[in-house]
Amino acid sequence: MERLTLPPRRAAAVDEYLEHRRYKQHKTDLETIPQQRPIDLPCRVTGCQCRAYLYVPLNGSQPIRCRCKHFADQHSAAPGFMCNICSKCSGFHSCFTCACGQPAYAHDTVVETKQERLAQGKPVGQDVPYAAMGGLTGFSSLAEGYMRLDDSGIVGTSSQVSSLRRPEEDDMAFFERRYQERMKMEKAAKWKGKAPLPSATKPS
Repeated sequence: MERLTLPPRRAAAVDEYLEHRRYKQHKTDLETIPQQRPIDLPCRVTGCQCRAYLYVPLNGSQPIRCRCKHFADQHSAAPGFMCNICSKCSGFHSCFTCACGQPAYAHDTVVETKQERLAQGKPVGQDVPYAAMGGLTGFSSLAEGYMRLDDSGIVGTSSQVSSLRRPEEDDMAFFERRYQERMKMEKAAKWKGKAPLPSATKPS
């Protein structure tokens, strides 16, 4: 079997497709917003035992591991999330810490409407361009805060972002340029904080 090698930009697109495909296995195209809370996104796969979509974070592009050292997809989708590989695991439990400083197990997957988030003063992304997105406006909004290269998830910045983009830039070029600018600013701030103090002159 021939091994397929992709350049980094193409490989990232494949990763995004796979993440979107897993998400789209759940019912996201709701004709009317359910009144019950929390809003569940039930699974469409026949015979699957999961109750609703549950987001499992990544560490960059790498999946996180359970304390039993196995990945989330090696655990049952049924509530309890027992490991399919080993018998010592009591259910998927990762100590991975996200950018907020809290471990992954301290987080919940919550589905809210834009109006509900705005009413609570929470950030929102750009409006959904078409129904097939199922509420996702971009995969950058699923990334950890420190890895997020765009301003998605911040209220009222979509016009600012579009004004920062150069006409010839595609998404990846724009995000890469913004990332490099951010790194330069952080490096400059770091060096500014390490500036040597003026040496005191000794009396003679």
